[in-house]
Amino acid sequence: MSTASVRDPGLQPERTALSWTRTALVVAVNALLALRTGFVEGEPWLVVAGLVLVVAGGAVAAIGSIRSRQLEAGSFAPPVALIGVVTAVTLAAAAAGIGSVVGGAGL
Repeated sequence: MSTASVRDPGLQPERTALSWTRTALVVAVNALLALRTGFVEGEPWLVVAGLVLVVAGGAVAAIGSIRSRQLEAGSFAPPVALIGVVTAVTLAAAAAGIGSVVGGAGL
């Protein structure tokens, strides 16, 4: 095998792992803010949105951990199941946000 055919990932796996961690942290902070605001203001939709974001933050952290291990093992193409889970988490978080806006507009 020649050296030209060996893939050198460089820092890409580390950057990917860090981006998953940052995203999980941001989702968790937003979940806490939504929960706090929902409880303080008495807005049940914000509480629901916060709970969905808590689950989404956990899912993002878990996906990031799985993806980190895959990258460390040399698997650079994400599996189709992982893409489906990321899509589902994104849609759930978006639905919670839309629900909180619609729920707040009716008051």
